[in-house]
Amino acid sequence: MGMSLFYGFSGSIDFQNMLNNLKENKFKIFIAVIVVIGLALIRAFERKLFYDPFLRYFEADFHSSPYPEVETLKLFWSLFLRYFLNSALSLGLIFALFKDRDIFKFSLFVYGLFLVLFLIAFYIILEYFPDGGWLLFYVRRFLIQPVLVLLFIPGFYYQLQKTKK
Repeated sequence: MGMSLFYGFSGSIDFQNMLNNLKENKFKIFIAVIVVIGLALIRAFERKLFYDPFLRYFEADFHSSPYPEVETLKLFWSLFLRYFLNSALSLGLIFALFKDRDIFKFSLFVYGLFLVLFLIAFYIILEYFPDGGWLLFYVRRFLIQPVLVLLFIPGFYYQLQKTKK
């Protein structure tokens, strides 16, 4: 019967099977830990690594405040660099978890497409919508946070489980 623990009406947990799965997926777990540490370091040192006057702006009551003065080229380079670093780590995680070239190529395409769309949207809002604080906040959030990987991993997992049946 192995090591198991009863946890209610739905069955039991097979600890031996869980341990075997952990042993089989050591590489995936290691890569996931490295990626999470990398993303945490980017976040922890964001003020030192990237030029972003909007960090302070969005921490304050920005609803009625004008945008801060920005060096546009420096800001866009910084947004691009941060998006690139987050995307590289995220794509590495996606490839390590799924080891599927088609999933990787699709993810790479979507990350590239969203980079272009979000940078264009950010520029348009910054230049032509001086009262678009909330809109700028959310577009910027997609540029500086690894949001897509949080959507892709469960989506790809679900898709792969669905195609196995």
